[in-house]
Amino acid sequence: MQAEQEAQYEEFVRARWSRLVRTAYLLTGDAHHAEDLTQTALAKAYRSWRRVSRSDNPEAYVRRMLVTCNSDRFRKRRVTEALTAAPPETTRRDDAVSRVDERGALVGALAELPPRQRAVVVLRYWEDLSEAEVAEALGCSPGTVKSQASKALAKLRRHPGLLPAARAEEGERAERAERVDKAAAHSGATSGQGGER
Repeated sequence: MQAEQEAQYEEFVRARWSRLVRTAYLLTGDAHHAEDLTQTALAKAYRSWRRVSRSDNPEAYVRRMLVTCNSDRFRKRRVTEALTAAPPETTRRDDAVSRVDERGALVGALAELPPRQRAVVVLRYWEDLSEAEVAEALGCSPGTVKSQASKALAKLRRHPGLLPAARAEEGERAERAERVDKAAAHSGATSGQGGER
């Protein structure tokens, strides 16, 4: 590789490393696997940097390499990842801890999706790519992206790790509705008594 192309490659890596690692983390569910996956994809990009740099969107090209390398990881050896139970409840929880727990539950749920569905969810909703861009990155049609996204979102909605938050939200709504009903009943009873006096 010529010095100019090597400088372009190094600049590309510096500018996009953290974003690529974040995408890889969402694909793998593990920080160490994410860094390994990103390094593998970037090593392949380095070997073919002339072709990558001439593409319309080098980042999309490398992102597709990232997704392909992740799929290869599952093809070569069936990786089973055992998720551990959440840490025990603490006596006092603040909003920051709750957000970390919610993020952990979401990453755990993502890790249980099949690789293609996980890739669609990560690229479409986390990376905010259009359906056409996701289709290009995955080498499939936009219709496949839509169907995979639909299936993945349905699985995430039913995931037990994500249900407590939804149930808690429903419970809070029910409690508010009950308080409103009691207040209305009390108000009606009070106004009814006031008229009889």
